[in-house]
Amino acid sequence: MSTRPGPTTRVRIMELSGSTTRERRDYLATEEPLEIRLTAADGTRKTMAITMRTPGHDFELAAGFLHGEGLAGPGDIAAIAYCTDEDLPPEARYNTVTVRLRGPIPDLPALDRHFLTSSACGVCGSASLEALHDRCKPVPRGRLDLTPELLYGLPDALRAAQGGFGKTGSLHAAGLFSATGTLVAVREDVGRHNAVDKLVGWAGLNERLPLAEHVLMVSGRTSYEIMQKALAAGIPAVCAVSAPSSLAVELAREFGITLVGFLRGERCNVYAGSERILVE
Repeated sequence: MSTRPGPTTRVRIMELSGSTTRERRDYLATEEPLEIRLTAADGTRKTMAITMRTPGHDFELAAGFLHGEGLAGPGDIAAIAYCTDEDLPPEARYNTVTVRLRGPIPDLPALDRHFLTSSACGVCGSASLEALHDRCKPVPRGRLDLTPELLYGLPDALRAAQGGFGKTGSLHAAGLFSATGTLVAVREDVGRHNAVDKLVGWAGLNERLPLAEHVLMVSGRTSYEIMQKALAAGIPAVCAVSAPSSLAVELAREFGITLVGFLRGERCNVYAGSERILVE
């Protein structure tokens, strides 16, 4: 009989305090793979994503992923269930979800390969710069100029607006700032990519896209996916309190985005787009 993984996993750890130690139990957030399979109305089947996630709300995760990738909306889905195929070992039954579609499996180039996603950065299925060129253009130089003083003020302004983080200490934040450093909007989420999605969604619903004269500030590191979302929204500058990944820097340089990392106090690293920063 298969065991359904829970959202937490209990482990034993050694706690070190000063020069004394003790063993105790601790709880970790469970991280397990979830395979998302599609089944067409004619019975055709295809594995289209493998994601690392914390178990729970798996059907919602599958439906949200399909919708976000433009593969299937709610009306296209006939049913979602855990897979009971005999080829699966029992321990994988609750780590495999089958989505039954009302029609055929979408004939998209993206489905010629498997998406690979991560609990840290969200969906990374479009993780190639070549694919981005098919739907995104480089960000124009524009009129956005950033002074060191403006940059140095962004982290404190974002932190002051993080109401949820102040209560829980466990939420990422994404803030949208004007060309003068004024906070325009802020969104929080346990996933940094989700916070950016919320922010861009707010801009879209309020008919403010593209965000050609704005700065995106994020509370954690800068991943490829965050840069991809910024590029799609037309944001010319992205700042973060931590480091960017190598692919994030490559994307920024190739598409003309200013990328600032380790923005703490009165220091930072500029990884791309230094022409937008005005230094005397």
